Amino acid sequence: MFLPASSISNASKTTVATPLILASSSPYRRELLSRLRIPFFTVSPDVDETPLQGEDPRSLALRLAHAKAQIVATKYPGHIVIGADQAASLHGTPIGKPGDQASAQRQLRTLSGQTVVFHSAMSVALDQHIQTVEVPTICVFRTLTDAAINRYLAIDTPFDTAGSAKAESLGIALMQSMESSDPTSIIGLPLIALTRLLTDFGLDPLDHAEMN
Repeated sequence: MFLPASSISNASKTTVATPLILASSSPYRRELLSRLRIPFFTVSPDVDETPLQGEDPRSLALRLAHAKAQIVATKYPGHIVIGADQAASLHGTPIGKPGDQASAQRQLRTLSGQTVVFHSAMSVALDQHIQTVEVPTICVFRTLTDAAINRYLAIDTPFDTAGSAKAESLGIALMQSMESSDPTSIIGLPLIALTRLLTDFGLDPLDHAEMN
């Protein structure tokens, strides 16, 4: 059973059926959430993702995840809403999405042999109640030749991905090592942390996952 916002800290109160919403248009996050086998639908949040002046990547990811969940939760009262965002940094400097092949080439040349932190932030909201977490992933890139970079970009076309590396695909081969407490965090939706948050909201996947 699902807990309304007023009942999150008191499981003895009346419960209501609460639909689940993913506040994202990302196919990668949609695929990840489907692994929990709980019915959901997606809503694209209308959020300006421009960083604030002086805002570091971690703070940016946390702010946007919170905003996405909050905006959609306001439009869909009584629903459990998941908002997520990811930002990457190299020595504290933000790393954005390349947008095109030339930018991706330059980005991967810069990241070759370097350590990059991917900050995956996530918020779960139900009406006025919201919880937000951040799960970092520390990635050490291999030393990459131009030939390897060009072949990778031709195969994976990661132009909509921060760091020009799709870790759920061939981009994993760009890595020398990867460290995180949550293996799906690098893809943009930390499922271990999400399971914990959903359980706090009365939606434990082990209780609510569909058989088929």
